[in-house]
Amino acid sequence: MQPSPGNLQGLSDREAAARQAAGLGNEISIQTSRTYWDILRDNLFTFINGVYFFLSLVLIALGQASDVLVLACVILLNVVVNLVQEIRAKKKLDKIALLTRPRACVIREGKQREIDPAKIVVGDILVVHPGDQIVVDGVVVEGAIKVDESLLTGESDLIPKQIDDPVYSGSFCVSGRACYEAEKVGADSLASRMTAEARKFRKVLTPLQHRINLMIRLLLGVAIALGLITTLRIILGVVSLSTGIQNIAVIVGLVPSGLYLMITLAYALGAVRIVQQSALVQQANAVESISNVDVMCLDKTGTLTTNRIHLQEVYPIDIDPTELEARLSEYAAHVSTSNRTNDAILQRYRDTARAASLPEKKRPLRTEVPFSSAYKWSAIAFDDAPGIYVLGAPEILSHAMNLAEDLQTRIREKAEQGLRVLLFAYSPTVTDLPAATGHPVLPPNLQPLGILYFGDELRPDAYHTLEGFRQARIQVKVISGDHPATVAALAKQAGLSHDILAVSGQELAEMNDALFAQMAEESTIFGRITPEQKAQLVKCLQLRHHYVAMMGDGVNDVLALKQANVGIAMESGSQATRGVADIVLLKDAFSALPKIFLEGQRIRNGVADISKLFMVRIFSFILTIIAIGMITLSFPFGIKTSTIVTFLTVGIPPFFVTLWAKPDKPREVQGNSFLHFVLSATLTLSLASILIYLYFLAENITPVLDWLSGQIPFDELALRITLEDIARAQRVAETAMITMQVFGGLLLLPFLKPPTPAWVGGEPLSQDRRYAILAGIVLLIYGLILSTPPLRTFFELYPLDLIHYGGIGLVALIWALAVRFVWRNRLLDRFFGVTISPF
Repeated sequence: MQPSPGNLQGLSDREAAARQAAGLGNEISIQTSRTYWDILRDNLFTFINGVYFFLSLVLIALGQASDVLVLACVILLNVVVNLVQEIRAKKKLDKIALLTRPRACVIREGKQREIDPAKIVVGDILVVHPGDQIVVDGVVVEGAIKVDESLLTGESDLIPKQIDDPVYSGSFCVSGRACYEAEKVGADSLASRMTAEARKFRKVLTPLQHRINLMIRLLLGVAIALGLITTLRIILGVVSLSTGIQNIAVIVGLVPSGLYLMITLAYALGAVRIVQQSALVQQANAVESISNVDVMCLDKTGTLTTNRIHLQEVYPIDIDPTELEARLSEYAAHVSTSNRTNDAILQRYRDTARAASLPEKKRPLRTEVPFSSAYKWSAIAFDDAPGIYVLGAPEILSHAMNLAEDLQTRIREKAEQGLRVLLFAYSPTVTDLPAATGHPVLPPNLQPLGILYFGDELRPDAYHTLEGFRQARIQVKVISGDHPATVAALAKQAGLSHDILAVSGQELAEMNDALFAQMAEESTIFGRITPEQKAQLVKCLQLRHHYVAMMGDGVNDVLALKQANVGIAMESGSQATRGVADIVLLKDAFSALPKIFLEGQRIRNGVADISKLFMVRIFSFILTIIAIGMITLSFPFGIKTSTIVTFLTVGIPPFFVTLWAKPDKPREVQGNSFLHFVLSATLTLSLASILIYLYFLAENITPVLDWLSGQIPFDELALRITLEDIARAQRVAETAMITMQVFGGLLLLPFLKPPTPAWVGGEPLSQDRRYAILAGIVLLIYGLILSTPPLRTFFELYPLDLIHYGGIGLVALIWALAVRFVWRNRLLDRFFGVTISPF
């Protein structure tokens, strides 16, 4: 234990224990991320899982326990993949948590003690030194410090704190030493109140997920309608109970469980790739979601900048530059309490060949005036040299010197550019006379030696990252607690346009809602913005149909991060920010963002492609079932035959489609290419399948052929057709139609990614031959099934003659030419009034 500074005694152990028992302690649960229950709940109780649970109950009622097992495996795999990914993210966040309950120095019974912050009570006296975190709200009772409140306010300037000034949890002591008395602890502290909203984790669906959910709802409605019709047929005796149950099982299979599985797989692969880019995905859909972003909001401090300043330029005044540098380095190296300004001066000379200017050992000082924001200058006088050196604000030092007009103009111009300008001067006279206010007095006869221009230090990758946003046609808006001119100047240095519009929070506060929304749309730079205004800006942009990402690192960014469609946090930011963010940039890798956008595009494109395959298969099944049911009053699919089509066309291929997906740049004109591809393929493939079914049905009912050849009259036709003839013909027709569905489904793969111009119609040329090769391999698998009697029997496929397979193949080729013609001439697009994007 060390004695307390001054005469401060602090609380006694008995008083502290009594206040702890009275509920005045700092006990508060610190969560660096979501709880395990939150992660389980968000992934288990979803709409799609509810749909599959309902389908499972239906299948159990129908006696299809094996199909229930398949659905259960799909649901379980989806949940497990997401749980593993998000739990890994949680563990990583727990390890890198910024607020790790640091030890606090408290004065008890006149002695300094190191205690856990949870043991702090109201009335405790705490001691802070440079680098210490302020852990509770209080008021300074002794000493003076400068604190960094950027995580709370967003302002990068250091805030001086003297006796009776308030200090807030979540801020840091940068210089000086002070004691403060705890006034608000636990949930009453400012940081706790600001992070309360962060604990209410939100689940945001992406546009793609909304579309998939809509399609699943639509298909579920169709399945229910067809199921009711089939149930009615069972009741009326049109079909037997066993046949009707099989038909309902096929109808239930129309709901695409495999599509949801492929989406989960795409998200998992994306998360793995993103980790390699130094980013951590907390929400499974975040990487795909970010591909929709068209507005990126950045907090300047800690995101666009490194939260450090650097010395950009030194302008000598009637002195040799080398001599000026030597005097500056001597000055900066001898201050007793360093600050960001001195650090920037020292860093400049360490980073250059002029490092020799730095003194090797300390020189004795005659006097020193530490910097204070109260008088805005500092000074040093060496014991072994005459005179005194002064560094301070030009508007203050100019009172003690005659500054030329051209120098004043130069200073004013640089200040308007957002730079911090300081004047370095020398006086041959050393004075220690204080003024009546207690502040030191500037020495007389100051002579200007040089002008120093300081700027916030940009992240090394800031320019290239913003250029990546620009190429992706993503608007960048910089939101900060600093002055708009300063933020604008920094943004221009980072590569933003020089004609950007800046606005302050004070100006926004005086606007009505309509004008506020307009400024949110038109402005690029927002300065002196409060946390509430940040969230309001994001909301206004969303109301104008923008998809907004918010990137921040401080508690003051939490509300905006929660409001945004995608929240991105820095690893070095506050625990509240990381806890609420969808993506956390490890090692503060700002340059990873463009790569994350590309990965999001990859996932979006992959899911969109497999969705097209699923929708063609499902809707062609539905149209075929309805059409053949109306014509022949029969059900054209069995459980196993529908399974083989599903497995070969949307079972194997989607995995590789997801794996091979590529990012692409946004098109100039967005249209509904999904409907362009799906409508034409669905209608033409359904028509070809129906015709194949009816042809083989008629060909294999002998009396029908006799009637067509004129051997029997029409009135005897019904008498000669037996149930055996119909059953056999239906099996043959079903196999022929299934073969056509497989051929058509596999031909969609090269149409989806055309390897040559001959395949271009539904999609633009990709020159990727892997999809055509995949189609050929899957076709060989189907040929193996057909040629292997046990497999053919298991899938209830009827053996056809080789010439019949050739004929079906020819029909599939004709269909391919026909659908390409429809695509290229946009016949159905024009008929349905669908607007298509140009390739």
